[in-house]
Amino acid sequence: MVNRTDIEGVLRGVIDPELGADIVELGMLRDIAIAGGDVTVSIALTIAACPMRDQIESDVVRRVVGLPGVDSVNVEVGAMTQQQRSDLMSTARFKAREDAEPTMVSPLTRVIAVSSGKGGVGKSSLAVNLALAVADQGFRVGLLDADIWGFSIPRMLGALDASLDADDERKIVPFEGHGIQFVSTGLIVEDEGTALMWRGLMLSKALEQFLRDVRWDSELDYLFIDMPPGTGDVQMALSRLLPQAEMVVVTTPQLAAQRVAARVADMARRSHMPVVGVVENMSGFTTEEGRHYELFGSGGGQQLADELAVPLLAQVPLDPHVVEGGDHGRPVVRAHPDSPAAEAVAGAAARLTELVPKAEDETCTARIAVLAQQLEEMAAGQA
Repeated sequence: MVNRTDIEGVLRGVIDPELGADIVELGMLRDIAIAGGDVTVSIALTIAACPMRDQIESDVVRRVVGLPGVDSVNVEVGAMTQQQRSDLMSTARFKAREDAEPTMVSPLTRVIAVSSGKGGVGKSSLAVNLALAVADQGFRVGLLDADIWGFSIPRMLGALDASLDADDERKIVPFEGHGIQFVSTGLIVEDEGTALMWRGLMLSKALEQFLRDVRWDSELDYLFIDMPPGTGDVQMALSRLLPQAEMVVVTTPQLAAQRVAARVADMARRSHMPVVGVVENMSGFTTEEGRHYELFGSGGGQQLADELAVPLLAQVPLDPHVVEGGDHGRPVVRAHPDSPAAEAVAGAAARLTELVPKAEDETCTARIAVLAQQLEEMAAGQA
């Protein structure tokens, strides 16, 4: 006589074609009822009108009816609750990360995704200057411009005339400038005024090519990724392609920007990507006479960091040198290292390498010590 274990075993062969995992692992199997040779299988789909419903039902029947002792199979289909859908997607994302195919990025390379909820908060400038500041600490650093439509890294690094070449094995060779490796779609277009009219699938494929077909230095200590704003295809592809990625969230002090940035952090955590910390950009302006103006409000960065239970890595003030350097390929941390903005970014870089140390330098004990220090600082700040 057939038993529940046998039925569950064959149902692990029923794969949801959209999520790439079996219905048992995804929690879609709700119940199995056995009455002699008659079996009833209850499953819950994400929505009752799921386009894959017929295929999943037929797969269930075909596999179960083939078991010895089974005369008939009835499939009862229901819909998941919102919480069940959330749990299912979390499982699917985790499985996608675990099954990620290898890239040209070494597993020992620390990957830092610099992200924001919206454009215009200075994310790309921070990505460039953070990468250079970490390189100035003596680390080998790479920078990937994943802001496919809004590429700006070539201008910020003074590489508007640069282009990408391939080696003898037809792998893309990253461009080297300011002591770091970098790639960008801006290095493959005719000029920076050319619009890339690509849809979602092409965006994720471009990121995939930058990770699998670029000859990144195998000894890179850190790879910074300038992410496009928002929570779209590129963000989801990154969590799948680079399971070791961690995120730095960029916001401005304004409450509206801070609330949008919180969505990026929510997406990261639901994709099992740790959030390392928050950087508050455009954090006020101080005149030469010493007058300070909070042009975009105050407190947004600290509020977001507290909400996420991560450190506020820096409050970077408005600084004309940042704009000038970005326009003319002279990043502020190199051109004006004593400026307030450069000093704030350098401080963020130092804190970042403490929280996410070079892989070969990290031990379990060291990581616990860093986390303990972080918790102590948070407790002191809330006291």
